[in-house]
Amino acid sequence: MARASLTGTRIRERRLAIGMKQTDLARAAGISAAYVNLIEHNRRRVSENRLGVIAQALQVEAEALSEGAEGALFDGLREAAAQATGAVAGLVEGERIEEFVGRFPGWARLLSERQIHITVLERRLESLAERLSEDPFILDNLHEVLSAVTSLRSTAAILVDEPQIDDAWRDRFLNTIAQETVRLSTTAEALVGYLDTQNGEELALSSPQEQFEAWLAVRGWHLPEMEVDDPAPPDALIADAAELASGAARDLAREYLRQRRLDIDALPYADICAAVAELGADPGAIAARFGIDLPAVFRRLAGLPSGVEGLPPLGLVVCDAAGAMIFRKPAPGFGLPRFGAGCPLWPLYEALSRPMQPLRRVVDMAGRVPQRFDTYAICNSKSSGMCFDAPAHIEAMMLILPARNSASSPARAVGETCRICPRANCAARRETSLLVTPD
Repeated sequence: MARASLTGTRIRERRLAIGMKQTDLARAAGISAAYVNLIEHNRRRVSENRLGVIAQALQVEAEALSEGAEGALFDGLREAAAQATGAVAGLVEGERIEEFVGRFPGWARLLSERQIHITVLERRLESLAERLSEDPFILDNLHEVLSAVTSLRSTAAILVDEPQIDDAWRDRFLNTIAQETVRLSTTAEALVGYLDTQNGEELALSSPQEQFEAWLAVRGWHLPEMEVDDPAPPDALIADAAELASGAARDLAREYLRQRRLDIDALPYADICAAVAELGADPGAIAARFGIDLPAVFRRLAGLPSGVEGLPPLGLVVCDAAGAMIFRKPAPGFGLPRFGAGCPLWPLYEALSRPMQPLRRVVDMAGRVPQRFDTYAICNSKSSGMCFDAPAHIEAMMLILPARNSASSPARAVGETCRICPRANCAARRETSLLVTPD
């Protein structure tokens, strides 16, 4: 039985635990006692708004009624079931998870905790693999290590193979070995120190873009100071930002604030919130309502706080004409690579070949538990004015939302990036994945 189907049971358990009568709960929720009885026996579904009112009357969080107190426990078990392979996969009875938890709570918790631990380790491995193959600092240091080792080997080989070498040349070769040894040890220490800066999945902020995105992430990707009629100047907003450690990162923040101001002028906070509450996070409908371009709507939606009515958790990715990601706001469940390009099947890159043509695609993101998303993509020119023979300056952006009413829609199978994508036999694969077992 699905967890959502037991919401009524949890409501009844909570009501009895605090000694509340059905009639009292019905009066507080604004419904009849008969309807409360049907809800408690799981014969009527509860809307999100109604559940919030009931939860308030029962003095408990709504999530505890809809998902139960063991939400993480069920998530871990469901993920473990999704990871089952071979003969074991056919024996897993996913629909009986509730019964398993009820009969064997200790074993269920142990299995769930083990799966969560495995998930953390797998994600850490994926991050390290991506880092080793894409991080420019690591690549440069590894190149230095290999160069020093090659120089040491060549110099040592000359000393061994030429026993009658002149003393002056011997001293010169020994001096080279001493210098390369120092170079090797210094580079190795720097590399180890750099790797030691990570803590789990929190990696060192080694680039201005990472510093800039960390600054926005700390603020929830929302800047309320910008939503007023007379905002403070950009330098005042970033003056005390510890995340913006470099001048280049502060430059990125200034440019972002400049664009943010233009978007707010085109679509004020009250208007965008009202539109989302009425239309949902539909960028096309919002753009048509206010007569503004889609990129501005994408940016405004991505910059709203999480509590806005009708706004689901969403992400935004922007890339330039070379496909390099220049802005990354992650959506829950939709992995974004820290370095390099994403999956070539993302609609983001498809939009580059179709300038000015809006695209909507339903995608299935590969993962331990695959998730479905609605994506909206557009490619626009960034050039200002009309200048003949000027090079094209374009960028593409993709808005990522949880799929809504897309269960029967055809979906495109995508991944995060080829290096850590578990999908086998992908025609768009550009390199071997660490997660695909070779035949």
